[in-house]
Amino acid sequence: MPYVITEKCLGEVYAQCVDVCPVNCIHPGKYKDQDFMIINPEECTECTSCYSACPIGAIVESPEADPAYAKINAELAPTFKNNPAIPTRPANDPPRHATNKLVN
Repeated sequence: MPYVITEKCLGEVYAQCVDVCPVNCIHPGKYKDQDFMIINPEECTECTSCYSACPIGAIVESPEADPAYAKINAELAPTFKNNPAIPTRPANDPPRHATNKLVN
């Protein structure tokens, strides 16, 4: 089962997950007028690299862990796939949303 990027990433976009993904299945774009990342479920190999790289724990291990965002990742994948890469944000940069906390 593919990993899923959740609402915690909305407006945060650290992008360390992109740097460690061996199959380049994580793509940036705009969702709800905010920066966001998705994991393309058709490309994800479930290697776990992105899961441990996210400094705010915005990635879950299966679609069942967040069905709503699993659907959003899948729906946005075709349009996000061709977007240009974005710069990686420092992992120790404080989260922009008060509800997010650094986990790494």
